[in-house]
Amino acid sequence: MTAPALLHDVVEVPGPWSHRRIAANGAQFHVAELGDGPLVLFLHGFPEFWWAWRHQLSRVAEAGWRVVAMDLRGYGGSDKPPRGYDPMTFAADITGVIQSIGERQAVLVAHDWGAYGAWTAASFRPAHVRGLAALSMPHPLILRRHLLRGGITRHGSLLASQFPFIPERRLVAADGVRVEYLLRNWAAPSSPFPDADTAARYREAFSIWPASHCALEYQRWAVRSLFRSDGRRFARRLERQPITAPVLQIHGGADPQYSSSLVASSRHQVSGRHHWHHLAGVGHFPHEESPDVVTDILLDWLATI
Repeated sequence: MTAPALLHDVVEVPGPWSHRRIAANGAQFHVAELGDGPLVLFLHGFPEFWWAWRHQLSRVAEAGWRVVAMDLRGYGGSDKPPRGYDPMTFAADITGVIQSIGERQAVLVAHDWGAYGAWTAASFRPAHVRGLAALSMPHPLILRRHLLRGGITRHGSLLASQFPFIPERRLVAADGVRVEYLLRNWAAPSSPFPDADTAARYREAFSIWPASHCALEYQRWAVRSLFRSDGRRFARRLERQPITAPVLQIHGGADPQYSSSLVASSRHQVSGRHHWHHLAGVGHFPHEESPDVVTDILLDWLATI
């Protein structure tokens, strides 16, 4: 299947939402959107794309919100330039999309590396972030400290991503079987996610070259910056700018990537209201493994924003 066919048949999944491309921060971003009202911007994680939020979009729109799910830079139907995978550019991508669709601010709902960028946007660009719901990812400062204290040696996938060329080729080999392996391995052992059709769609979406390379660049920056001046500047700025917007954190107790205690300690970087939800028996993909529970929690929290 050619790349244009993949973009249409795999990335632009039909549904009650509409698809379009948005110019922001020097790139083009594919988004799916639905509803009217205040904006909720959904940001997916690795190794997914905007479709990860399919379970939440309709119900949040029905509750009176304008919902937009974007493909991050380098993923799905968005541009895949060689640069721009540092968190500062990531935050500018997020707020640029908010402004380009005609809004001043948004509630960010984000998972995994999408949440890494959302935490950064909420800290660096608070005027554009009305609230933040972060799933399965600690605050970047908490993650940085964890990695510097030896966490990198216990985080096999993050460490493996640092090698050149091989990791991205491995992700697309054999029609993306590695993507399916990661989805299954990071979900809770008892989880029905992903079923065969879901795994196939994620495998196909990741085969749009160079999505696998771009996706790993976010992770490479997070590790390589630990020992560089840009990483130290990033950390100092985060320390000076605690998050003032309301924050909701949702974390699965069976997440093999990050412990609940590590992720929960992110509350110390929040000066505004903070809500914490621990989901027992749920892995790294709460929005996919337990979609109704996550949507209920999200809607209850959004009603307080």
